Amino acid sequence: MATKTTAEKLATIQQGYTLEGATIELGAAIIDGELHKDAPVRLPLAMMNRHGLVAGATGTGKTVTLHMMAEQLSTAGVPVFLADIKGDLSGLATAAVGSDKLTARTQSIGQPWAGKAFPVEFLALGGDGNGVPVRATVTSFGPVLLSRIMELNDTQESSLQLVFYFADKNGLELIDLKDLRAVIQFLTSDEGKDKLEELGGLSKATAGVILRELVNLEAQGLEKFFGEPEFNTAELLRTAPDGRGVVTCLELPTLQTKPMLFSTFLMWLLADLFEDLPEAGDLDKPKLVFFLDEAHLLFNGASKAFLDAITTTVRLIRSKGVGIFFVTQTPKDVPADVLGQLANRVQHALRAFTPEDAKALKATVSTFPVSDYDLEETLTSAGIGEAVITVMNEKGAPTPVALTRLRAPESVMGPAEDALVRSTVAGSALLGKYGTAVDNPSAYEKLTGKAAAPTGKAAAPTGPAVPEPPADAPAGQSAPAGYDVDAEARRIEEEILGRPSSRPAPTPAPAPRAPRPPADPQPQSQPGGVMGDLGGVLGGALGGGLKSMARSMGTQLGRELLRGVFGTSSTRRRRR
Repeated sequence: MATKTTAEKLATIQQGYTLEGATIELGAAIIDGELHKDAPVRLPLAMMNRHGLVAGATGTGKTVTLHMMAEQLSTAGVPVFLADIKGDLSGLATAAVGSDKLTARTQSIGQPWAGKAFPVEFLALGGDGNGVPVRATVTSFGPVLLSRIMELNDTQESSLQLVFYFADKNGLELIDLKDLRAVIQFLTSDEGKDKLEELGGLSKATAGVILRELVNLEAQGLEKFFGEPEFNTAELLRTAPDGRGVVTCLELPTLQTKPMLFSTFLMWLLADLFEDLPEAGDLDKPKLVFFLDEAHLLFNGASKAFLDAITTTVRLIRSKGVGIFFVTQTPKDVPADVLGQLANRVQHALRAFTPEDAKALKATVSTFPVSDYDLEETLTSAGIGEAVITVMNEKGAPTPVALTRLRAPESVMGPAEDALVRSTVAGSALLGKYGTAVDNPSAYEKLTGKAAAPTGKAAAPTGPAVPEPPADAPAGQSAPAGYDVDAEARRIEEEILGRPSSRPAPTPAPAPRAPRPPADPQPQSQPGGVMGDLGGVLGGALGGGLKSMARSMGTQLGRELLRGVFGTSSTRRRRR
């Protein structure tokens, strides 16, 4: 095979990255050691939901790369989710200041640069950090993800699924860890031994092991991550008033002590989006791009059920308009079934200091298309802020491999000032919804006979009774707060989620009620969508005395059907 000239290599890259639609500009190609700003390397915006991988050794610039991509996505009106593990991405909220060095770099790659700040929402897992607290109920989190955090084996995971089934079947709400503990304690008690036997595959010994692991979670202080109000993942799909996508940064400063929780919680967010979003087909731009940092934590020691669920989610969520980018050190950190679905690749430098590193290097090279580069040499010699790139073009084919000098971010590359983060959080519309934990009656109270302690906004009001809040209002809110929902929340449900908004718009005071008309002999549908209709139909067929039983059957059927690919079951889906 004849060796190509530099001009021929340049022409190949220029032709391969000539695209018609909107793009994310990544940088300029380096060919035979020379930078060519007339050979821009870019990624089609419409192909961002084909998923991707940003990989490279520590210190090679992975965080800066996803920072730069997030800026352009936001500018294009695409919401972005970032797992901000080190706090470095909070600088997106602050415009960068130019310098001679920065100007030289941007001019060398043909990048028009101006310092900009971007609309950022700061979240903190369970309130462990400066952001708005993010929580999930235990029942929403589901048995597969919870087993991952508890590090249960396959048998114990199957047994935990039976515990969730029992709770669902018997109307025992698993809101926080004490609810799950109460259910397991009941099943292992003399009072509940008959129920335990009915579950068949759940032995008392295995239930005891699960109970001990659950107590260990509580001892580690993980109970604050589970509870109400539960975070509505539709909040991740918001745009700012100026049309730019909101960049959501989720932090967990104590990641070193809770790595499994962090990575698993990210999958809960994705699973909830997967279950909630309608099919969208091919879009001009994605509804959301999700950057999953430290992706290796997600797969280390994962059960087969967990890996299968991840693979299914990644494969199918693309058609719902969500793109996922895994960020890790080497492609071998990602299972082959998942890696095969990552069409867009940004590979920073790898090191080959050990025999294991050399194996990883060869494996990485083998995953790239045939190119004009000696990739083993290129991947070990690439500088900071350079990466080997190939992406999916608008026709669904891979673009030529290109060593690329990457664009510089226009916001601060590093943490934002603490005062800015605090003021942003204090002014967030989400703080009123999720800022205060509540403890409503649930399985623990039902099984122990104890009343829930009043907490935050869930405390019972004194004086005259107030109207009940809407069905999807965050648990524990009073009626006025439940109805105080901005138009953006309704837009997300109606335009993005593709369903009628369950958040009522503010309405004037009702007019005096007219006299009630004669009873309609036809059975009426019950509230609650399909399951409510089922209750109404069965109730009409069986007689008014059995209507409540029929409605209960419909509700129970809904609970069993609405557990998703990870066994998740969000409060919103259960209430529809």
